Amino acid sequence: MHTQLPRLRADARDNRERIIVAARALFAQRGVDVGMREIARRAGVGPATLYRRFPTRQAVIDEVFATELDACGQIVLDACADPDPWRGFTSALHSLTSLNVRNRSFVDALTAASSVEGSLVAHRRELLGMLAQLARRAQKTGALRCDFAIGDLVLALRAGRGLASGDEATRDAAARRFSALLVDAFRASGH
Repeated sequence: MHTQLPRLRADARDNRERIIVAARALFAQRGVDVGMREIARRAGVGPATLYRRFPTRQAVIDEVFATELDACGQIVLDACADPDPWRGFTSALHSLTSLNVRNRSFVDALTAASSVEGSLVAHRRELLGMLAQLARRAQKTGALRCDFAIGDLVLALRAGRGLASGDEATRDAAARRFSALLVDAFRASGH
């Protein structure tokens, strides 16, 4: 997912890295709606330098969350590969909830409805499509509620945003409890 970069001068590489570090910190503190000028200011570069490296805010978002998107993609691929669609679905649910508490700003970016095209938006569409297929398979087995829609999963991930407070052990315990409640909510009655 990482963008192949042409060879950059050392100062240009440093500026690019400072921009990514600044954006990651701001996104973690305040979400992905932070303005480009604020990212430039935090990175200690001028707006022209920021726009030269990243022409849009979506380009910054895509680069900042490239690693997380790769991890999310692997979660979905592993879940879809499970021969038991319900087990795959619940595994994805547990893993995505855990990812949510570790990096809330990534899940915010992934679940946000965006009209801007970028790799995060394209991957979001692809991942949700794969999860929707997995959900249909789980519904056919009778394990997943017949009225489940993929928007329910997006809603659940957004609802889990509040789990990101406290120390790591507290967050992990909250994520496990929340995902267990979601599994029960999504399970078809009698299964």
